[in-house]
Amino acid sequence: MLTDIAAGTCCCAMAALMLAACSKKPQTEYETTTVARSNISTTVTATGTIEPVTSVDVGTQVSGIVAKIFVDYNSEVKAGQIIAELDKTNLVSTLESQRANLTSAQSTLQYQQANYERYKTLYDKGLISANDFEQARLSYIQAQQQVTTARQSVKRAETDLGYATITSPINGVVLSKAVEEGQTVAASFSTPTLFTIAQDLTDMRVIADIDEADIGEVSEGQRVTFTVDAFPNDVFEGQVTQVRQQATTESNVVTYEVVISAPNADLKLKPGLTANVTIFTLEKNNVLTVTAKALRFAPNEALIADDETIEPCDAKQKLWVRQGKTFKAIPVETGVSNGTLTEITGGIADGTEVLSDMLFGEQADESAGSQNKNPFMPGPRNNNKNNQKK
Repeated sequence: MLTDIAAGTCCCAMAALMLAACSKKPQTEYETTTVARSNISTTVTATGTIEPVTSVDVGTQVSGIVAKIFVDYNSEVKAGQIIAELDKTNLVSTLESQRANLTSAQSTLQYQQANYERYKTLYDKGLISANDFEQARLSYIQAQQQVTTARQSVKRAETDLGYATITSPINGVVLSKAVEEGQTVAASFSTPTLFTIAQDLTDMRVIADIDEADIGEVSEGQRVTFTVDAFPNDVFEGQVTQVRQQATTESNVVTYEVVISAPNADLKLKPGLTANVTIFTLEKNNVLTVTAKALRFAPNEALIADDETIEPCDAKQKLWVRQGKTFKAIPVETGVSNGTLTEITGGIADGTEVLSDMLFGEQADESAGSQNKNPFMPGPRNNNKNNQKK
């Protein structure tokens, strides 16, 4: 009889322990973060090409043989400076021929003018017919037109001769030279490029290709930093000066060109270098911020202890603080966000510690263990070998 009573007592005790274990809430730990002043920024990254702000392709409008070249790569030139000359033999000959034609036309004009005046006198006296007089007047007008045409031909020949002397249109530096002395250039259908001159290498720009998904965030005046492979340890700065409207489609990818200023006082940046660009589309410095994670946090009533309470609020944006056994919601006003940090514009003081996450069960145990464990303390000895020996 006593044995049965003892067995029953043990069963009741075990059942009570199991019920208590099942009803016990898991251990919880809370992560906190501090409302503090920080910098918030969002960026757009892209690649671009460095080029001079102003560069001019210098060519020739006449065909001929390059007789002389007076500059080379990297030569500094002034506006109006002679940089090359074409052979002028044929051009001079053409000019002389046109001048001779002009002289002939002027002589013909003088003859036709005198003839017209003579016929007019005879016509006024009734000695010749009207037809003869009109013929003399027509010949005189045609002679005037021929002189005008000959003058234009002379002027064109003089212009072509002037084109044989190639001068720099701007002050700058010769970037490229596409011809050599003795080479023939033909300008029949298009103007061949002989030289490329950059106006000022201390004032460069970056032409960056921005993806269509990011172009809406880019605007003039935004700060830009970029690097080039030639100087990997240097960070160059500029700003967006132009957002071009024309789109470029390549392999079904739509991009837009953005022009970025690139001051180059030390001449490190060279035309054609590839720039890795970072455009700061949002920048606010020294503003009150909190992690975006804290704004998403809310205590779980089912997981808090029985002696803890929750004081909620109806605000759309709120932060939670723990005051003793009470979880209290504080309504706040928010500003910009970059996904990681959010600006706080009102409702809470700088330095306030707020809740950002709740860990329970094994997560809480791991968190507590990681906080209590000293990384410099030696771990427990492995006695497996000793136990095996025993």
